[in-house]
Amino acid sequence: MVTARAAATFEPDGRSASAARGFVRDALLGWGLPEVVDDAVVLVSELVTNAVVHAGTAAEVSCLRETDSVQIGVTDRHPERGLPAFAATPATSDAGEAVSEHFADAEGEGGRGLLMCSALSSRWGVEYAAGQKTVWFRLPLQRALPGTRYALPQAPGEVLPSTDGPVLVAVVQLDAEGRVRAWNADAEGLFRRSSTEVLGRAWADLVVWPQSPAGGLTEVLRLARWEGVFGIRRADQRTIEVYGSQVRVLDATGTPATLCLVVQERDRAVLRAPERLAAAGSPATGGIEPLELLLEAMPADDLSGLLQQTVERARDLLDGDASYLLLTTEDESEFEVRAATGLPAGRAKNVRIPVDAGHGRYDSARLPAVHEDLSVRPNAVPLLAGTGLRSLITVPLKVEGRLIGSLAVAAGRPGQYDNEQALRLQFAADRIALTVENARLAERERLRRGALSFLVEASDLLAGTLEHEQTLALLAQMAVPTLASWCAVHTLAEHSKLAELAFVLHEDEDRIDPLRALLRRTPAPAAIATAGTAFWSGPAEAVTGAEPSGLIGETVVLPLSARNRVIGLLVLGTRAGVSFRQDTLELAEDLSRRAALAMDNSRLYSERNATSQALQRSLLPPELPKIPGVEVEVFYQAAGEGNEVGGDFYDLFSIREGTYGFAIGDVCGTGPQAASVTGLARNSLRLLAREGLDAPQVLTRLNRAILDEGSRGRFLTLLYGELTPRPDGHTELSLVCAGHPLPLRLRTDGQVTAAASSQPLLGVLEDLELTAEQVLLEPGDVLLCVTDGVTERREGLRMLGEDGLAEVLTGCTGLTAGAVAARVQRAVERFAPEPPSDDMAIIALRVPLQRQG
Repeated sequence: MVTARAAATFEPDGRSASAARGFVRDALLGWGLPEVVDDAVVLVSELVTNAVVHAGTAAEVSCLRETDSVQIGVTDRHPERGLPAFAATPATSDAGEAVSEHFADAEGEGGRGLLMCSALSSRWGVEYAAGQKTVWFRLPLQRALPGTRYALPQAPGEVLPSTDGPVLVAVVQLDAEGRVRAWNADAEGLFRRSSTEVLGRAWADLVVWPQSPAGGLTEVLRLARWEGVFGIRRADQRTIEVYGSQVRVLDATGTPATLCLVVQERDRAVLRAPERLAAAGSPATGGIEPLELLLEAMPADDLSGLLQQTVERARDLLDGDASYLLLTTEDESEFEVRAATGLPAGRAKNVRIPVDAGHGRYDSARLPAVHEDLSVRPNAVPLLAGTGLRSLITVPLKVEGRLIGSLAVAAGRPGQYDNEQALRLQFAADRIALTVENARLAERERLRRGALSFLVEASDLLAGTLEHEQTLALLAQMAVPTLASWCAVHTLAEHSKLAELAFVLHEDEDRIDPLRALLRRTPAPAAIATAGTAFWSGPAEAVTGAEPSGLIGETVVLPLSARNRVIGLLVLGTRAGVSFRQDTLELAEDLSRRAALAMDNSRLYSERNATSQALQRSLLPPELPKIPGVEVEVFYQAAGEGNEVGGDFYDLFSIREGTYGFAIGDVCGTGPQAASVTGLARNSLRLLAREGLDAPQVLTRLNRAILDEGSRGRFLTLLYGELTPRPDGHTELSLVCAGHPLPLRLRTDGQVTAAASSQPLLGVLEDLELTAEQVLLEPGDVLLCVTDGVTERREGLRMLGEDGLAEVLTGCTGLTAGAVAARVQRAVERFAPEPPSDDMAIIALRVPLQRQG
């Protein structure tokens, strides 16, 4: 039997589907049927879209409420469309296998709507008549389970109420456009306007609307419930203050309308329940609800304090034992427990609950509900399972019709709450919802700015080092305690899927070692995704009881991906009883992306540095030969951070019995090409010298070899000499200085002179004419050979130069070769405050003084 009917027609444009969804939602909620709203809205949206887009005609939507079901039909008018093969005759079908056979081959958008009807409804059908087609479906009404009901305001009857007393209660009914549709006798007395004078007039012409937190008059008329003070314009041109209470209802045709009850402001108690007046306290509060006091008592930006005081006041308002407040996450798919009182500690922070419980639910977070006895439905409210609480009221927090949260009050005694108390709590929730939303938006903005600052600082810190171990430590220190109570970093070697624990940090230093031991015996996650956050139960399952209490709570794993490869895992964990917030996980994902790139850069740098150092060592002699009668000291320092192979080199080697070769040179540039010329020069010198060639011939052959390298060759400055100690204590030298800083000779009397003259450098000219210069070092003499990293040491425009080096050497009279090299090295470093920017090589040769008898 049909008990209610509503219908509407929608034109063929892009807004029709949205309007149809709103019409069906309003109709079903007005009939008190929230449990079927979601399925009905989905199906109507699909069918109306098919009608207006594919058929191209207006769509008529009809809703019929029957005893145990709701039937909804969508009719379009397309006179030229033929009948599909499977629907040549009027058809009705039960959802099941037979239905799917009818349109298993259906293609395009049309088949999808019918498939959805089959999946979601108990019965559906297609009816054809002349020039029109109707697709209908039926949704069964679930039996209201005992112990739970929705707290909905009662719709008015056909006869508008009136009063015989001295207080005038104006009852005004407005249509969907805000025009006066009905007007009782008290309204005539209060406004001093007859019903014939105002029927059809806009309500906005009769009232003076104040600034309201809920918005202007148009927005307020769309709210489900509203109460407050405003002004009215009487026929005598006077404006008086009134108190009004309004509720949005559906009329007999299913069209939304608004019913307003208005009294003079001084008579507002007529429209307020006695319990509400008693709870308001002394006249000093102006009759304000206790929850509304928070609007003035709390700072606008203190969301946590506002929510905590809200649940405490709500509990006291309804004499409850516990209360909690949920706010929707940013994507509005889940609730998050943001404040609670009277609940176990483990349930009082960051617990997440789906907003919609899924198909077939009875409860809805979008409507106020009263649970008289939770023991009748043990799983109705999982958050309260095992707490012993029996009675519960839940009311939504809405702003401009959008669900932002839910407020609940619970008590241990069953049957403690009824419909009136639920509406009372809803009234208070409506008053505070806008303040909560503003505070939440302010909190989100602060968190967003804080997150940006955090990520900027993290990027700067991670970019400030190329040391792999330091990068891991920085990542952990940034994550703890900002994002989590503890953090672990696993690394993966290239071409390996085995994660190795590399770093562990806990906010409590005493728990680092137990945590590391726990993670070492916990197998790393087997499947490693390339993106996203995954919850990991491994550490919690590995707990044996020997660990400190509360060590492991919720644990998540984030892949560290760089350059399309997973190079590690970031593991974040909370202490027991604490869950991660969604915004924290999103911030952790941003950090993991930055950290992964920094880790990969540090790994590449470490590998390159190790390669460069190995190559640099290979270009220097492994050890120096001991030369009888000559002290030898060598100093070498590569400039920079060690990730480039230097162009400076030195060598000292035996040519034949009693004769030794030494060389110090500088290849143009640095890096692999310079290293190739360095290796060529060093090996060629040894090979050619041992073939019996003299110094000029050795360098001439080396010049040819460098030129043969073509574009890979680099020019080279080189000091090459052959050294032969004599029995009388003197040492003979044969030197060729090819474009290199001149060697300096220090005599025992402190005189410093150049030991050779400059000749053409190598790797530029094909025909070189080089000559050897002979030098005889006497006992006590020192020969100092350096690269241009010494002579070209700068401080601003000032340069050490050969004269400065000679001055330093003058002060080294009587020192050993080692002391001479050390003093020159210190002089170079102290010449300027900045570190040396060029490679530096020093060879000091000294002929020791002969001992007397």
